[in-house]
Amino acid sequence: MDGFAAVDFGFAREVLQRGTAALFFVAFLSTLNQFRPLLGEHGLLPAPDLLAWVSASKSRRRMLRPTVFTRIRYTDQRLVWLCGVGMVIAAALVAGVPQLGPPWVPMICFLLLWGGYMSITSVGQTFYGFGWEMLLLEAGFLAAFLGSADQPPPTVVMVLFWWLLFRLEFGAGMIKIRGGREWRDLTALTYHHETQPMPGPLSRQAHLLPTWFHKGEVLGNHFAQLIVPFFLFAPILSLWVPGPIPQIIGTTAAAIVILTQLWLVVTGNFAWLNWATIVIGFSAVGVPSADAIGDQGPGVPLYWIVITAAVGILILALSWPALQNLFARRQLMNASFNRWQLANAYGAFGTVTKQRIEFVIEGTRDADPGTADWSEYEFRGKPGDVRRVPRQFAPYHLRLDWLMWFLPLGHSIDDWFTLFLVRLLEADAPTLRMLRRDPFAGHAPHWVRVISYRYRFTTRAEHRETGAVWVRDRRRVLVRPISLRGR
Repeated sequence: MDGFAAVDFGFAREVLQRGTAALFFVAFLSTLNQFRPLLGEHGLLPAPDLLAWVSASKSRRRMLRPTVFTRIRYTDQRLVWLCGVGMVIAAALVAGVPQLGPPWVPMICFLLLWGGYMSITSVGQTFYGFGWEMLLLEAGFLAAFLGSADQPPPTVVMVLFWWLLFRLEFGAGMIKIRGGREWRDLTALTYHHETQPMPGPLSRQAHLLPTWFHKGEVLGNHFAQLIVPFFLFAPILSLWVPGPIPQIIGTTAAAIVILTQLWLVVTGNFAWLNWATIVIGFSAVGVPSADAIGDQGPGVPLYWIVITAAVGILILALSWPALQNLFARRQLMNASFNRWQLANAYGAFGTVTKQRIEFVIEGTRDADPGTADWSEYEFRGKPGDVRRVPRQFAPYHLRLDWLMWFLPLGHSIDDWFTLFLVRLLEADAPTLRMLRRDPFAGHAPHWVRVISYRYRFTTRAEHRETGAVWVRDRRRVLVRPISLRGR
């Protein structure tokens, strides 16, 4: 690494560019499959209604983050085109094609992904209110300035990625230390594998590990998030300290972050949060090179140094609120301090839910709900059938399933959920396609109701006896039978 060119971080750039582009591909694919029934013209929270409400007032327009749909009218067809173009650009970047041209070519491609996906998240409301949305946007913006394959990556952009990873990891660590007592008494992970939003196929096995192991997990988490992030910046010392030691320290810190994230990938389904962290973690992985820049080919062009320096100054200026937030008593989690969602504050699971409550939706085609036989609708990711082993979906994001996990944590039923029940009564085909199983094969039920259960993983003995993965009890009728008859 010298003052302008991070000559030993060519491999890191490859992972950053291609990995970030792959995550954009997944994000656009998730949007293509789910946005219309959730937020489209006939969705549960229609984006056109939000845009109409915003356009009615100048003060409201300032509240909305940038989106192309304030310039062109939203239609579901235009949403499909936006996702299609985004996926094509992302696939080209994964293949490395734009990176073969001058640095402004991949820059334009990543900025198009950034702007296109921001246009979606800006009107996504609660279904896009996740921290990894703005994490992907910020990573995409920074990736735009990594340059082309025929030149070393700019030092300033690599440092900006380390700063992003620092905010992501250290912010999450501080949220936990300031959050629930379970993170301080080391009991958090005796619950979390079981109560996390969407367990994976190995979550039950992780939950059944001994208590001493779970305490070690928490200690390892605190070490990886509160201590290790400071060492990510060690390669900067190579500007003044000769030898490989600074780079080895930075690479070791990155390896610890990556390994801890891989454990989270194996034991859960957190959309692309962990995968994005892994990709960004590779930014600090240096591959030592004994060659000088001149022996490798052209260095960083002067105009590119000017552009990336300007980006560095911009991010530095925007970072002050996020830096203050890291050490604030009332730390914000997953907060953006500007309309462009750059230099954000991150964090997750400051408290851990200690019981798993699931809302199970049932329907019947019988006329009398009092004597009816009820059948369950099954979701793709969230627990339902006690014998079904959870599947691995991450980095794909099942937005409806995630929102279903949040419902029991609230104090009232959200409006979108009420309309969701209406869509089931209508046997709305786009809505039913988001589910794993419609018990009525596309036919409309006469009644639906919602039952609340407490779920827990089976013990090893219970699993051997019954073959079940879950035990559910404490049954309570949350929403009494409702029907569209008489409308």
